Amino acid sequence: MIKSSFRLSIIISGFIISTMSCTNGDNKPDLNAAEAEVLPDNIVELRDDQIKLADIQTGSVEMRSVSNTLKVNGIVSVAPQSQATVCMPLGGFIKSTALLPGNTVKKGQTLAVIENQDFVDIQQNYLEAKNKLVFAEAEFKRHTDLFKDDVYSEKNVQQVTVEYKNLKALVRSLEQKLFLIGISPDQLTEENISNKVNLVSPINGFLKAVNVNIGKYVSPTDILFEIVNSEKLFLELTLFEKDADRVVSGQKIKFFINNETDEHEALISQTGKSVSADKTFRVYGTVTSSCKNLLPGMYVNALIEESELKVTALPADAVVSFDDKDYIFVYEKEKEEAGKAMTEYRIFEVKKGVTSSGYTEITLPDGFDVNSAKVVVKGAYKLLSAKKNAGEMAC
Repeated sequence: MIKSSFRLSIIISGFIISTMSCTNGDNKPDLNAAEAEVLPDNIVELRDDQIKLADIQTGSVEMRSVSNTLKVNGIVSVAPQSQATVCMPLGGFIKSTALLPGNTVKKGQTLAVIENQDFVDIQQNYLEAKNKLVFAEAEFKRHTDLFKDDVYSEKNVQQVTVEYKNLKALVRSLEQKLFLIGISPDQLTEENISNKVNLVSPINGFLKAVNVNIGKYVSPTDILFEIVNSEKLFLELTLFEKDADRVVSGQKIKFFINNETDEHEALISQTGKSVSADKTFRVYGTVTSSCKNLLPGMYVNALIEESELKVTALPADAVVSFDDKDYIFVYEKEKEEAGKAMTEYRIFEVKKGVTSSGYTEITLPDGFDVNSAKVVVKGAYKLLSAKKNAGEMAC
């Protein structure tokens, strides 16, 4: 019995010693373990493989011409000299026409043939007056010469002179009537008198409206054709009076039509000189680019570029926003951590200005070294994401 108790005591003692030995081993501090690095709030770091995956690229701050823009609306218009309303001064019946709205016409092209008996009377009167003028001119010269030789009295010469000048005035007035209806007096003879005349286009362009048909009688006040030359278009833009001091002649305009992505260009040619009752005024711009789909009356969205200034700027993707503040990332240094190559980037708060042509104006903090700074120009949002969400791109 005594031997059994002694043997049990030895076993229990061995177990306690073994347990204490294990406990002491577990609590022994690991002197080789590295302390976890605590990064400042304005630093974010990435491994080389993360940088490659995020396609992080750096560049430098540039001095660029960045212009502010003014967003306005308007319509496409045509200058008065680029549109024409065609009428027939003496009226008549439409004998023939073969044109439809949208057809292209050239200056001098026949739009319609018009018939009127009055055309015959004008031509007849002109030719008769012209023939009489030939005789009256000869009589005037003969009587003038005879008067110089004291053969004819002054009264006879005055009578002949009056008749000559009256016929001359009549011929000239009938010439103008012929021009009015489209007949050339120089080409008119007794053999080619006609009751028809050709109504021709006064300008190049396309037909906006055709208001005729065969057999229709038209009066001098009827509008028969409307022609528009779309080669010289301009914009009529509407601005609020508060923006009057922001536009001057010569400023560039970029505009878009029909929700298209194609960009068209124009230049401000004239600004309005008065403000309308709704507190707006007009600005006119000459279209400088070739626009196939641009037609008068179209609605446009336009951007007026204000005066350009040299400012510090970065590509628009280099500036990120968070909590209503704007930031950029700048390369800080390279290091090695746990056998892995790491790169640190420092965060700088900046003030963002206007954006133009893919570049954004920025105001840098005091003491920022523009010449040596390597700014992240691509992948800045990945760095912001890594800073905000440690789990997504944690180092």
